[in-house]
Order: sequence, then C-alpha cells, then structure tokens
Amino acid sequence: MHSPDHSTTPPRNVLTPSTLNRLVRGLLEDALPLVWIEGELCNVSRPASGHLYFTLKDAGAQVRAAMFKPKSGWLRFKPADGMHVLVRARVGLYEPRGEFQLVAEHMELAGEGALRRQFEQLKARLDAEGLFEASRKRALPRYARRIGVITSATGAAIRDVLSVLRRRWPLVEVEVLPVPVQGREAPPAIVAMLRKAAAAARHDVLLLTRGGGSLEDLMAFNDEAVARAVHASPIPVVSAVGHEIDFSIADFAADLRAATPSAAAELLVPDAQALHRHLEQALQRLRLLQSRLLQSQTQRVDHLLARLQAQRPQARLARDRERLAALQRRLHAALHERLRMHAHRLDRLHARLLAQHPRQRLLLLQRRLAERERSLRQCMSHRMERAQLTLRQSARALQAVSPLATLERGYAIVFDRDGHVLRDARQAPAGTPLRARLAEGELSLRVTDEP
Repeated sequence: MHSPDHSTTPPRNVLTPSTLNRLVRGLLEDALPLVWIEGELCNVSRPASGHLYFTLKDAGAQVRAAMFKPKSGWLRFKPADGMHVLVRARVGLYEPRGEFQLVAEHMELAGEGALRRQFEQLKARLDAEGLFEASRKRALPRYARRIGVITSATGAAIRDVLSVLRRRWPLVEVEVLPVPVQGREAPPAIVAMLRKAAAAARHDVLLLTRGGGSLEDLMAFNDEAVARAVHASPIPVVSAVGHEIDFSIADFAADLRAATPSAAAELLVPDAQALHRHLEQALQRLRLLQSRLLQSQTQRVDHLLARLQAQRPQARLARDRERLAALQRRLHAALHERLRMHAHRLDRLHARLLAQHPRQRLLLLQRRLAERERSLRQCMSHRMERAQLTLRQSARALQAVSPLATLERGYAIVFDRDGHVLRDARQAPAGTPLRARLAEGELSLRVTDEP
C-alpha cells in the first residue's frame, strides 16, 4: 500500500462562524437593496432601549425583524400582534446567532400602502412637469401687512398660528379663510379658496395649513387639483401641513414649506422685539456718527476761521505792532544794561581814584571823567536818535505800503460798474458810470468827455 501524497492536496480555507456570518451578511446586503414587505406582526416587543423587535409572517413563512431608534419612535401607531403592516427594510443577518433578519426603516399600516404609492406616483408626475422647481419659487415679503390663512376655523392649527403672529408681529392683519381640511369636500373647497384669494388680491402672502394626522387624514393636501392651484397662485403660498415628519404634495408645490403651523407663523413675520433692538442699535450708531461728523465739521470751521483771521490786514498790522513793541523793549533793555555797565565801571574808576588821591591826578582824572561822561552822553544821545530815526522810518515804510495811507494823501481808487479797478482812461468812454473810493467814503461818478 502506498501512503497518500499530501503534497498534491489543495490547502483548506478554514472559516470561523464569525467570518462566515460576516461574509453572508455582506452578500445579503449587497445583493438586496431596500425592499417593501407586507405581512402580519407577531412577537412584538419594545425593551427599555426603545428598539422595536418583531416577527413578520404570512401563511407560509416568517422572518425576524428589528427597527432601531430613532426610527422606532417616529411611528404614527403603536405596533401590536395581529396588525397587518407594510414595512420598508434592508435584508441582513444577525451575526452573533447567524439568524436571517430584516432591519426596518419604515412601517405603516397596510391600508396606507395604496395611498403611499398614489402619493409617490403623483409626486413624480408633477415633479416631471416642473411644478416643484426651485427656480420658480418666490421669496416671501419681509414685512407682510395682510396674511390669509387657509385652514379650518376651529382647528388647533389656526390657534397656534394666531398666537405666534400676535406675539411676534402684532401689526400684521390676519384673515382666516375657512375651508374643510379633511374629507372629499376639502380639495375643491381649498382650490376655490385659493382662486378667490387670488382674485381679491388683498393678501401679501397665503398660509395653507392644518394639524397632524394619518396619511389618509392629509390626503386633501395630496390632491392634484390642490397642487396645481397652489402652483398657479399669483400670491406667494406657504404650506405647513401636519407635523415635522409629514410631507404633502402641497408642500412641494408651495413657495415655502414649514415644518409646523407655528414654524410657518415664525417664517411669515419678523420678531418685533428683535427688530426693535436692531433699530435701537442703528439709532445709536446714527447718533454717534452724527456727533462725530458735527465735531469734525466744527473743527474744520474753526480752522478755516483762524486762517481767515490770520490773512486780514488788521491781523498783519497787529503782528507788526507786536514785533515793534518787542524791538523797543529789547532796545531799552540794551541801553539799560549799557548804562549799568558804565556806572559799574565808573564806580571802579572812582575807587581807583580815591586809592591814588593825588590832587593833580585827581583834577586830571576829574576832567577826563567829565569828558568821558559828555562823550558817553553824546554817544547815548546819538544812539537814541539813530534808534528813533530807524523806528520812524520803519513806521513811515509801513504806512507807505498801506492802501489807506495812499488814500489819506488825497488819492482815490476808481472802479468800473463791475467793481474792477480802472487803470486806463480809455477804458471809460463818455457816459460810463464809475465809483471812486476815498480815504473816507465813496463817490459815484459819470464820465462826461471822451479821453
């Protein structure tokens, strides 16, 4: 006998249960997309975690299923054994036990299935026609003056809407346009009210709304005629039908969809308190800007006035007078200092004289002193005369350049009728009116002879 040749045996691909279940789960999830399954509920349980576990069965088979939070909390009804339901689910495998199961995404009573399919078909058809295009939707007026609310006059929705509108924007005028919102008579009544509001042209915006309910309760707002009337309305329409998770055909056709009636009211009007705060802030900024501008203009006017004052002849004369006074003060100070120095020197000479004391020398020095004193006084007199002469010359030169001084010497300035200075007699033919400015006053003249 020959021993088996293990060298030619292919290697074994050994899997663990976890690996096998993972592979099977991947194959199931890749092969089957979301599916709709109809059947009867049994073994329904909802533990403290909030997840929902149940079995879906028919006459021939059953399959385990689970619906996890938060989707399990969005159900419109409480699942119970024996209910006939329609489930949208993903096909999968529970790996720890290797059990085939469904993971539900949505669940509704089986009676709603036809309505749901009808809803989806109508939505797809109207969408293809362009009724839901975003490019045709209009923006709402920022400050609506009159709002028409198309809803039931006795429902909770109108109470919520009126409460929010009164709180946020009491200035708005609200008109309730009552219609039935459920039943066979609701769609034609809604269409008629939309057309009536369009013909009246009284409203800035229309709100089509009602409270929550089942899919069957909301079917009036999934009507094709209602959708087309909303689309054709010349007045912007806001749709707020049901709760936040509810969607209707009217929502897609409207210019804006709101999650709830209260949310729609908040979208329709601004918040008066927030607007008041914004206006107060804008007013404060305006006052601050006005104050800064006024200060800037005041400083500019003061600066221009100072420049204008500096250019006036009186101001120039005042500055020259100040300079002259300063020069006089400096001159007197220099003379006083010179006298003080000479007096000090005289005191020293007198002390030397007293120290030497000879009579002859004393007489000689007294004569020399007298001569020097006379020379000093003459020098001081000459200096004073020259300074006064310079001062008078400066005053005469300043007076000579003054236009008023020229007029005081008997001259006059002649102006033509336009106020221009006349420099040539040929510019004034006979009959020309002239005006002469003298040192004191003016004369009106007229030329009698040709130059």
